[in-house]
Amino acid sequence: MKNLLKSWQGTRTGHDVPESDDAAHRLAVFEDIERGHAGWFWATDAAGRLSYISPAACERFGAAAEALIGQPFTALFETDPENPGERSDRPLQFLFGSHARLADVTVRLVPDRCGPGGRPGWWALSGQPKIGVAKPGSDGAFHGYRGSARDITVEYERRIEDSRLAEFDSLTGLANRHRITRRFEQMLSAFRGTMRPATLMMLDLDRFKHVNDTLGHPAGDELLRQVAQRLIKVVGTVGEIGRLGGDEFQILLPDQEDRGKLGELADKIIALISQPYRIDDNHVVIGVSVGMAIAPFDGTEREEIVRAADLALYAAKHGGRGQFRFYSTDLKDEKEERRQLEDALRDALATVDSAVDNWEEPQLAMVYQPVVRTEDHLVVGFEALMRWEHPSRGAISPAVFIPVAEDTGLILQLGAWALRQSVRDAMAWPKTLRVAVNVSAVQFAHPSFPATVAEVLESTGLDPDRLELELTESVFMGDGEATDAAFKALKALGVRLALDDFGTGYSSLSYLRAAPFDKLKVDRSFVESCTLTDQNSAKIIAAIIGLADALGMETTVEGVEAFDQRDVVCAKGARLIQGYLYSPPLDQATVLERMRSEELRIPPDGPRRHRPERRLVYRRIGVIHEDHRYEALLRNLSATGAGIEGLVGVPLGASLVLDLGAGQLAVVSVSRSEEASIGVEFETPLVSDGAGGLVTRYRASPYALAAAARMASSSTPQFMEVEVRKRA
Repeated sequence: MKNLLKSWQGTRTGHDVPESDDAAHRLAVFEDIERGHAGWFWATDAAGRLSYISPAACERFGAAAEALIGQPFTALFETDPENPGERSDRPLQFLFGSHARLADVTVRLVPDRCGPGGRPGWWALSGQPKIGVAKPGSDGAFHGYRGSARDITVEYERRIEDSRLAEFDSLTGLANRHRITRRFEQMLSAFRGTMRPATLMMLDLDRFKHVNDTLGHPAGDELLRQVAQRLIKVVGTVGEIGRLGGDEFQILLPDQEDRGKLGELADKIIALISQPYRIDDNHVVIGVSVGMAIAPFDGTEREEIVRAADLALYAAKHGGRGQFRFYSTDLKDEKEERRQLEDALRDALATVDSAVDNWEEPQLAMVYQPVVRTEDHLVVGFEALMRWEHPSRGAISPAVFIPVAEDTGLILQLGAWALRQSVRDAMAWPKTLRVAVNVSAVQFAHPSFPATVAEVLESTGLDPDRLELELTESVFMGDGEATDAAFKALKALGVRLALDDFGTGYSSLSYLRAAPFDKLKVDRSFVESCTLTDQNSAKIIAAIIGLADALGMETTVEGVEAFDQRDVVCAKGARLIQGYLYSPPLDQATVLERMRSEELRIPPDGPRRHRPERRLVYRRIGVIHEDHRYEALLRNLSATGAGIEGLVGVPLGASLVLDLGAGQLAVVSVSRSEEASIGVEFETPLVSDGAGGLVTRYRASPYALAAAARMASSSTPQFMEVEVRKRA
């Protein structure tokens, strides 16, 4: 210490004190500082090895001074105060190597260098290089450093926490809007030069507001925390998740452009988020909608991608919920579309009430799909399905207008009308036939619903046992006591209850224990894949039917469209079936006509084998052969093939490239060629766009398309291009 003090000795001030007394005074001051742990002192030799360290520092290191003296000073610390998660001692080594002055350099004691009682922490190092007196004509010799250290652990960790709070959502621990925005801008900037893709997923929870309104904000906060944990589980390390606020989330996925894999990830997210939640003593069921946009195909700037993903999300949310959508250029202004749809739905409800007085054709109608007994093909009942035929828009799917009705409150009026109309129609049927009516979760949750059912039964005189109300698991969301009370009231009326879409949820067994259901309906998604050997759908169907039998319930298998599907479900024990193999939905007039002719037995009639749906489409596409481009008409489309009209002379086996628009290029081979019509098979099957459409897995980037356009030649075409008009 005395030697160290000599090196720091400077010009004395004040009274003329003898040098020995001055040194003793300084030594006493330094010892007081060291004992007070306000800081500690250190010194190194010219090679950077520790030559002195205060006793106070030895206590923090958990090691004796003898064990520390002689070690490289920089090896004891790690530094990178801007990013404590990435350790590096390069800055301190650089400063030491340049013999620069040290001023509050933030370092952290390396935990491995500590002894058993060591306490790693953050320190601010200061020090001066010790330079000897220079000889004439030479530089001064470097003798090492003399310095001090100050404990800043509490201050620094508070700064780290403040930085974390500024970057991360305090409720869920996910990245906040500020961080996710900055990260996305950095990602796009880094990827732009190399043309690497990046995907933005935007997520919005369905029915979250209802949870907040019924169970309170603390329950809503807990739900958001659980949602965040599920997102982390399914996304893992392939992307970064952020919460923008409320029930809105974003996911950044670098180097992702395969829409097949992206669709699979979105499906997993939708399935996992849709699992029921346990919050206090309540079962909560929500959903999620996902919109996706991919750079550089849907834009190159962050604002473009965000807007595209937002449009896709809006389309998914108001196209039936629980869906994902990819952005496409033909997405319309969904907000305006939704507003127009809401107004049109109000008008449609008005036409139902005024059609008789004004001789106006009602837009809304109920149709009925037969439920058939498998042993003798006898009709035992009908499921009532709503149809909306708009005067100018044509048919509008229930998957589109039912969510609009639920969000606007029109579902109460719409559902009550559907119930009344279905029961009135059923009164004209034989008394052996039941009618099944779908009930929205919003409609079921309304306190007046049991009274509405009672009023309809009383006004029509229908036997309550002939009315079957079809519910989904979403009716269990929210107030458990109110749900139980509604079940008791409905069963007291004598109506039957069916659980629809069974097997697609995750806690169905608990529902069966708690609710008095009379029937389970096997979801059509299992029937769709029940003939595939690499799926477990057939086993799941058998398990559901066995469970229903054990509980004394009936089972209806819906969505049977081909004989091979019927063979499978019948082999698994199905006794009631509905689907196009027996009959499409029928209007009331057709139902009554068949009943008058006593045609209550419907034999199955349809394709021998189920095949993937081939969608009828009529739109212009480009067909590329070698280096020549033709214009043709896409006539129909499936995941594995398509029909094309407008080219003559195309040989079997020819390899073509279809330009489906928006950078979608698909390699195909010709499997059929008849005059101006050809059939093609895709080299790589198309994938779902989340909305019932099909898209290619990959797209050509705008850069590649621009380069290809510049290189295109005008060679002689090998096929004849003919004009084909779109069919009405």
